[in-house]
Amino acid sequence: MFAVPEFRALWFSEILSVTGDRLALVALTLLVYSRTGSALLASATYAAGYLPWVIGGLFLADVADRRPRRSVMVACDAARAVLVAAMVIPHTPIWALVALLFATTMFAPPFESARAAITPDILQGERYVLGTAVVQTTFLGGQVIGAAGGGVAVAFIGVRPSLAIDSLTFVLSGLLIGLGTRRRPAAARPDTTGPSPLARMAEGFRLVFGDEALRTLLLLGWLVAFYTIPEGIAAPYATKLGGGSIAIGLVLASTALSTTIVTPLFTRFVRPRLRIDLMGPLAVLTCAALVLTALRPGLAASLVIFSASAAFGVYQIAANTAFVVRVPNERRAQAFGIANMGVIVGQGAAFVAAGAAAQWYAPAAVIAVAGGVGAVLAVVLTLRWRHVSPPGGRHAAGRRPGHAATRSSVPLRGSS
Repeated sequence: MFAVPEFRALWFSEILSVTGDRLALVALTLLVYSRTGSALLASATYAAGYLPWVIGGLFLADVADRRPRRSVMVACDAARAVLVAAMVIPHTPIWALVALLFATTMFAPPFESARAAITPDILQGERYVLGTAVVQTTFLGGQVIGAAGGGVAVAFIGVRPSLAIDSLTFVLSGLLIGLGTRRRPAAARPDTTGPSPLARMAEGFRLVFGDEALRTLLLLGWLVAFYTIPEGIAAPYATKLGGGSIAIGLVLASTALSTTIVTPLFTRFVRPRLRIDLMGPLAVLTCAALVLTALRPGLAASLVIFSASAAFGVYQIAANTAFVVRVPNERRAQAFGIANMGVIVGQGAAFVAAGAAAQWYAPAAVIAVAGGVGAVLAVVLTLRWRHVSPPGGRHAAGRRPGHAATRSSVPLRGSS
């Protein structure tokens, strides 16, 4: 897939954009905290980097269906470069910095939706599956590098130079996309969109929730809110085991490392049809594995449990492929926008709920309960998927991503 020049450009731009997003978020949060000393304002600043995903996912994602997707990505990068550069201006008020961060992040959902929607046009068949695995791993790695790099950059060169570097990453990303990918016409015809943003949003929800197969795939993707709970309460969990910052880092690293290793193996060595058939069982296992924390394991055993749970989460690759096959090309970006929005909102709400529960109950018990609830839901969704796409039958495995048929005739998660 790296032999495809367009994918190389898309991949490098993804690294720059995601890393830049995280770097700006961390740098600005640290700036607000250093100026005000208020943990509340710092938390509000950090939240300002997530809330736009809800608004953007609902109202802006379909722009990449109604406009050429390359143009949408270049425009989003250009806008983010300008907005981040404005943060560098000395003596900018705190409220203005938060507003600029909010506006900057608002362009992330249409960019990611356009990127996810154009990938099946660039990579076909198994190359698309492998490309999706690489991009998802890159997205996770970019967030980690951006967050860590933001802290290091602020410590060594300061906040404003860090933001200037961030602005440059968006400039480079836009150039890569503009010069490295070819222009394609808009996917949607003029008469396929609603008369208003609200009407188009309603059409998008009818698309993904009105079809049983799409609804099932979407909800399978949203199970990520349950099996990533260990990340949300890694600090209290590791502390309860008597560990310090190193133990917390190990808990967080165990899930990322496991996903990074297993994802390419799953996409490379498991046959397409088998991937689809294993999707439901793996979804059950990824949540059910966390129930073992009810036994109060030590740190080493906990790392094994969390790594196994994250490894089973590789089913998301199969869900993503099946989702792409069933969504019409002219609605693909909007569908991915809704999927991504649900993931961000679900994880945020789950982390907050788990953190609140961990104040009253043992973190191990909180994780076990979340895993149990997720496993039950996964069983229900697996049964629904078997109903709409029986194992071994004609389903997504036999079709080419990027050539989706209509909703009525064919079978997620884009994170991208």
